[in-house]
Amino acid sequence: MRLWRKVSGLLKDQNSVWIASLSRRTALRNPDIEAAVIKATSHDEFSMNMKNVDRVFRWLRLSSTNLKPLIWAISIRTEKTKSWVVAIKVLILMHGLYSTRLPCVQRIGRLTFDLSNFEDGHSRNIEMQGINAFIRAYFMFLDQKSYFLFMEMEEKRRMVKLNKNMVMQNLENEEKENYSMVQDLVLLEKLQTLLDMLLEIRPLSDSTIVPLILEAMDCVVTEIFDVYSRIRLGIARVLSRINVIGKVEATLALKIMKKANIQAVELSLYFEFNRDIGVRNAEICPIVDQIPNEEIKELEEIIKGASDTSEKIDEINQHIVIYEKMESETKLKTIITNRWETFDEEHDGDDSSAIVKFTSRINPFADYSELTSSTNNVPVKPQELPDLISFT
Repeated sequence: MRLWRKVSGLLKDQNSVWIASLSRRTALRNPDIEAAVIKATSHDEFSMNMKNVDRVFRWLRLSSTNLKPLIWAISIRTEKTKSWVVAIKVLILMHGLYSTRLPCVQRIGRLTFDLSNFEDGHSRNIEMQGINAFIRAYFMFLDQKSYFLFMEMEEKRRMVKLNKNMVMQNLENEEKENYSMVQDLVLLEKLQTLLDMLLEIRPLSDSTIVPLILEAMDCVVTEIFDVYSRIRLGIARVLSRINVIGKVEATLALKIMKKANIQAVELSLYFEFNRDIGVRNAEICPIVDQIPNEEIKELEEIIKGASDTSEKIDEINQHIVIYEKMESETKLKTIITNRWETFDEEHDGDDSSAIVKFTSRINPFADYSELTSSTNNVPVKPQELPDLISFT
């Protein structure tokens, strides 16, 4: 049966290459690129054809105009196949494209094909269920990574424009620092989401640990190294400025730090699992750090301190006296005072005017006057990032 599938797959690949050679070259189609994609994603279930994978990458490096024909060829190849072998090879090929870090690849956005509900069309046994689940999880990550790269590129463009506006408007350094901190925290959240999706990609049973799956897992583990290193760098940047952040930033940072500690445990178990099943790139485990409790407690104190300050300011505002004094029979004048006032109103029968009597007292909330004016303090200068990133 396996021999028949091998022969059948070989004939399908040859037929696809022949049909591609007959197609007319247009802005969206290139017969040579289509042939390279078909050969790189052949039905051989034991390994990738790296010679043709490199050929695909060379086409893209040669000119960014080759991106559209390449994506078109990959999409057509994916839509027509019901083979788990071709599906996994397409995903490995796309993963390799993103690893080239070419600007044109970052503009792809969401993937132009869908494998979120993939099922192999040639087998319905339990072994295929595990492989189908692997393909779906791998696709979901790559789809999100593609969108993440696109949004990251757009955000960089927006930041360049925003920085120019900030310089033109001469905004204070403190405002720029706060904005940069929020951007770093939002990026960390997105990276942690990508890491969660990566940790979902794994063989679900011993029967699914086949050479092609292990080859895909090598790519996944390499991606984890890249994403986790960015997370560690981002957390180090945040912790170096922990003394100058406000309640909003501290709340988001605390959530990220707690999530990082959970992911550190999951990451250690994930690499141990991959070493056990023979994934080569998992032999070297990245340095997995736990966020020190002192840093987490400091963030909690910042949040608590900001809440206490807000409550005191609200209490002050509730006791600010605003009263109206009758200037004439038809005109009211509003007076806002920082004195603690009491007043009574007396009405003489039909007299429409109000006689206001008030007595000045010492404002019992005057001790908090410095509290409300302390928001413009000069922030502490952030520490420089150490060469060796560590949370301890």
